[in-house]
Amino acid sequence: MNYTFLKWAGGKRWFVNNESHRFPLRYNRYIEPFLGGGAVFFYLQPQNAILSDINKELIDTYVAVKNEVDAVYRNLKIHQRKHSRDYYYTIRDRKTRTMATSAARMIYLNKACFNGIYRVNSQGKFNVPFGTGREVSFEQENLLQSSEILQNAMILCQDFQATIDMAQQDDFLFCDPPYAVVNEDARFVSYTADIFSWNDQVRLAAALERAKERNVKIIMTNVDHPAVRALYENIDGFTLDTVSRSCFISGNKEGRKAYSELIVTANI
Repeated sequence: MNYTFLKWAGGKRWFVNNESHRFPLRYNRYIEPFLGGGAVFFYLQPQNAILSDINKELIDTYVAVKNEVDAVYRNLKIHQRKHSRDYYYTIRDRKTRTMATSAARMIYLNKACFNGIYRVNSQGKFNVPFGTGREVSFEQENLLQSSEILQNAMILCQDFQATIDMAQQDDFLFCDPPYAVVNEDARFVSYTADIFSWNDQVRLAAALERAKERNVKIIMTNVDHPAVRALYENIDGFTLDTVSRSCFISGNKEGRKAYSELIVTANI
């Protein structure tokens, strides 16, 4: 059962469906520093987890679903009843006053926007256009189950390096960073380069090397780019693999094709 309540660009539902054999069978804590839609977390349903992201609106939404799920659902039902193109833009421009209404706003916009993309402008305002005139619906039982699974998680808004540095021996660290590379092609970069730079890729590699030395179990997915591969391929203890996956985020057919993805593991 899929208990993710957000569709996220670059999400890892494909990884769960095709690469779940890579997950370790035993580990202490599950740690994820780039939470996004949380597909891997909701698939594994770990008994002890640390989840984080630098996106405060995203993290506040998870906290609200964990702690105030009934209030979130009540607001989602209002959005479901009033859904239309005009209503979508009204909600997109509206400021919210409580964590529950903010979470419901984000979940609704994510459901109703074009391609489920999270993107903000230079003022930090969500600016994805309306996506569907069809009815939107929200399953109460699924949201309640998501809330139940989140009860076992510490949810933090912080830089990925701080979260990775929390990982200790036999913890399982799953990293799915935004894809930014040196000499980027157009893939993914238009909505990630401003929040995840090449310097961040270098910081990530250094943090993962330190975690590897602490005997943390690591799986990282990343863009299969020579510059990214070079950060890991000459370090003892990292195993590099590539898989092919489809990308459906692009607004044109040319962008919707299969891509090679890099998987880096250690201590698995």
